[in-house]
Amino acid sequence: MQEASDKSLHLPMQRPCTTEKQAGKRTSNRNFFGSMMTARCYTFTHAIVRKPSAGIVDGLRAVDTGVPDLQRFQQDHAHYVSLLAATGAAVTVLEPLDDYPDSVFVEDAALCLPEVAIAMRPGAPSRVGEAAVMAPVLAEFYGEVIAIDGPGFIDGGDILVTEKEILVGRSARTDAAGIAELARITSRRDYQVRQVETPAGVLHFKTDCSVMDEETVLATARLSDTGCFDGYRVINTADGEDAAANAIRFNELVLMPAGFPQTTERLSAAGYDVREVGNTEAAKLDGGMSCLSLRFSPPA
Repeated sequence: MQEASDKSLHLPMQRPCTTEKQAGKRTSNRNFFGSMMTARCYTFTHAIVRKPSAGIVDGLRAVDTGVPDLQRFQQDHAHYVSLLAATGAAVTVLEPLDDYPDSVFVEDAALCLPEVAIAMRPGAPSRVGEAAVMAPVLAEFYGEVIAIDGPGFIDGGDILVTEKEILVGRSARTDAAGIAELARITSRRDYQVRQVETPAGVLHFKTDCSVMDEETVLATARLSDTGCFDGYRVINTADGEDAAANAIRFNELVLMPAGFPQTTERLSAAGYDVREVGNTEAAKLDGGMSCLSLRFSPPA
């Protein structure tokens, strides 16, 4: 595995990935949700991305809407990376992995919390190996990287971390056993996991939602109507613009896919600094803004 150098931060020591069983009962003294520190669900010092590979043409897709244009994907990806870096975050840019066509969507391989990184167990058989490849990268930043053992499966794209809780949507890629294992791991660090349902026909929970701030979620009406965001302020995407729901709040910016003017206006009117990013090629592979990065603030 090769890693890029121009926008990368690399620490000298790598630590091995452990499993939940090996980790035992090690805990952090910091309580994420009870801490006086706020905005940790969207304020980050670091991000990890991976450049799209030529193999992206063989990536998974629910519906075939055409072959992704690699050059355009690369251009849009570079724009995305530049916006992350513009906030002052350190962005690690990993080189393409031809053996894993979907590996540009790094979010599915891991969950990064302030205390610990957790390597996922993706639900698509062709993607299971991506978590093992990502684990040593995360070990450069974290003293502890825990792997989901199984037998369950869980994708990062089904996990929404808010200031109050971790919501995990059951989907075709994430099952109850995977959610239960994540809950066991995170409960040792005072996190609360809540299982919710991903709407039928929707690939990932975060396909239909995003965190905007400590109290606010951007979501499609079909998802918010289920009541899963009761207690939150919800901004619904405009009619016909469901694909705009997969955005990311990254420090002071909201990155969202281009081409959804009414939803962009709603977010701008609510006071968010919105930046649009071309997403036509990622969308052909069911990808969006959150899929393209791991966003985190590692332990000091």
